Amino acid sequence: MLDAALKTQLQGYLDHVKLPFEIVASLDKSAASDEMRELLEEIAGMNDKISFRADGVDTRTPSFLLRRSGTEQSLRFAAIPLGHEFTSLVLALLWTGGHPPKVEQAQIDAVKALDVDLDFEIYMSLTCHNCPDVVQALSLMAIVNPRIRTTVIDGGLFQAEVEARDIMAVPSVYLNGEHFVSGRVSLEEIVAKLDIGAAARDAKKLSAEEPYDMLIIGGGPAGAAAAVYAARKGIRTGVAAERFGGQVNDTLGIENYISVSMTDGPKFAAALEGHVKDYKVDIHNLQRADKLIPAAQPGGLVEVELSNGARLKGKTVILSTGARWRNVGVPGEAEYKNKGVAYCPHCDGPLFKGKPVAVIGGGNSGVEAAIDLAGIVKHVTLIEFGAELRADAVLVNKLKSLPNVTIIVNAQTTEFTGTNGKLTGLNYTDRVSGESKRVAVDGCFVQIGLVPNTEWLRGTLELSKHGEIIVDPKGATSLPGVFAAGDATTVPFKQIVIAAGDGAKAALGAFDYMMRQPATTAA
Repeated sequence: MLDAALKTQLQGYLDHVKLPFEIVASLDKSAASDEMRELLEEIAGMNDKISFRADGVDTRTPSFLLRRSGTEQSLRFAAIPLGHEFTSLVLALLWTGGHPPKVEQAQIDAVKALDVDLDFEIYMSLTCHNCPDVVQALSLMAIVNPRIRTTVIDGGLFQAEVEARDIMAVPSVYLNGEHFVSGRVSLEEIVAKLDIGAAARDAKKLSAEEPYDMLIIGGGPAGAAAAVYAARKGIRTGVAAERFGGQVNDTLGIENYISVSMTDGPKFAAALEGHVKDYKVDIHNLQRADKLIPAAQPGGLVEVELSNGARLKGKTVILSTGARWRNVGVPGEAEYKNKGVAYCPHCDGPLFKGKPVAVIGGGNSGVEAAIDLAGIVKHVTLIEFGAELRADAVLVNKLKSLPNVTIIVNAQTTEFTGTNGKLTGLNYTDRVSGESKRVAVDGCFVQIGLVPNTEWLRGTLELSKHGEIIVDPKGATSLPGVFAAGDATTVPFKQIVIAAGDGAKAALGAFDYMMRQPATTAA
């Protein structure tokens, strides 16, 4: 089942198991059950503290339950967790076996404090790079709190169940039988969503914070770099981020960050946060900025109001709120989002196996998505607004060589349509003839670029016609004491390496600004 390298790697991990536990499998006569049995027997044979039996009875077969001896732990995998989920399996085995998780104790205590019965079902795919974080968060919750049950379900293995629930995007989480959340969420976000009093407590705590010398809004590559550079100056530094790592969390492969030959988005985001935590920086995660309040007088404090009502203050502020996927902005897009309209082909592509799909966008992202999907789905229709594809020639040539791909140019998407809550097609206008046409598809992947997260700043400081924050060579904005960096600004070429350099530059620019203020307000 496992190759020699994986066996050696897994054996090394399982040496850390401290407490006995059992694996109880519910199997039938299918090939998938045979595959699961082989995997589980191999695992049990690597450590005498792990026992295996195949007499389980569950409505989902094949599946297996992990349970530490003497506990009511209930973590079930209705999946053969290899691929992207192999790490999730390893961590589940280690945590069940008593190996401590690398999670802040405050978060574990918050999970243990949930005094209510919670039954989670998470649908994932083995090719989804966003799924493991959610799988691991919910797995840990089931291991540390006996009132929490978690079942991890491979949508490809239980296709009928996926179709019955109209699941068209992963990860998709159900709580006590009702849809709870879709997409990537962290342990901290899940607990906050369950604890309705958390926002009010956070607001009170944050408002009591002393003013920062440098307050950074956003925790992507630009925000992280700014935080490191600021902290190294020995000044009081704070970061408020809606999601630390930002859009990097949703990036599959990163191969062009100099000195790092290859990594993926989640690992890179975790490394960003880990680097910032090496310094004395206050990190306020899950905090969305709603309003920027300029200083009342030169050299005064700038304030940022958060969505929970809290206000943070800084002698200088760096805005690094990044960007997000651009929507097409036509009728039906919001209605069919996660019901056929999707934005991550790597995550959701397998859910459309054998079905017709479309990709909107003829740049590198769109063409790469179409090539990727062509190996999974029945047919791909790529729709491009312009007269020709804008992707690199090597990608275009590869796309044109595929037999199950149709390319439509000069096409303006006008509407997404569907029946019974599911996408069935899209309409577009031929920009040459003016004729309205339709493409029947079960899924559509939107790949048309980015839009800066700056709506909350309109009317406060100077923005470009595209909504980007206008900055000077030092990262200064039109407001004294307010600087900006990364994809939210007018700096060209939205790349991780550029955003990181931008963040460092903005921090140095802000520090230089602080040094030149009168002594009574200097840091």
